[in-house]
Formats: sequence, structure tokens, C-alpha cells
Amino acid sequence: MNRFDTKIAVLLRDDLASWQRLNVTAFLVSGVAHTTPELIGEPYLDADETEYLPMFRQPVLVFAGTAETLALAHSRALTRGLRFSIFTDELFQTGNDVDNRAAVRAVPTEKLALAGMAVHGPKNAVDKILKGAQLHG
Repeated sequence: MNRFDTKIAVLLRDDLASWQRLNVTAFLVSGVAHTTPELIGEPYLDADETEYLPMFRQPVLVFAGTAETLALAHSRALTRGLRFSIFTDELFQTGNDVDNRAAVRAVPTEKLALAGMAVHGPKNAVDKILKGAQLHG
């Protein structure tokens, strides 16, 4: 039974290489963590009192879809007013945050070559945004 009324979801384009899927997912969820600090739990401790960084309090579901599915999800997220992170193809060629932001800034919304996006919000809204995507497997 799911005890969360919100959902954290990542949607990846289905033609990405394995290393790209992992890299994009890591970058995308950092945006969710930054804008929604209440999603982060307490630090972890092992039996020897060694402290480890805190993580999300709830699961992160990873989905895959075509470029068209990703474009539709992007549009749906915009119309629902939810904040979300994006990763575009151009970011595979940049090497720092300044260049990353400049690469996104240079492209109009409807022309973004999306490799992935991450969203957090009410479960029903996130489910509607992700319509047509499949759980990554």
C-alpha cells in the first residue's frame, strides 16, 4: 500500500544509452530535492554512529517513453503549473552549470530536445502528466 499522497517521477526518453539514463536521472532528481526540501529525510547512521547523507523520504519512480511522450508530459506539466526539472540533449555536450543553463536558455520551449524530466506533485496530477509512459525496466 502506498502511503504517500504525492509522487516523485522521472521520465526518460527511451533511446538513451545506459550511462545517459543514470546521469540524467541523477541530475533531474537534484532539482526536485532542491525545490522541495521537506521531501528529504534525516541523515542515516550505521551501528558505529557513522553518519551518511539524508535521502528522499519516498520512492522515486522512473519511467521511459518516446520523444513524443516526453514532449506531451512536458506540455502537461506546464499547463498544470507544476515545477519540474528538465535535461536536454545539449547538456550532454556541456561541462558546467553555467554552460548548461545557457544551452537551455538558447532554445524556445517548444523546440527543447528533451532527454528527460522530473516532477513532484499530487499523485493524480503526476499520473496525468505521465500518461503514455511506461515504468522503466
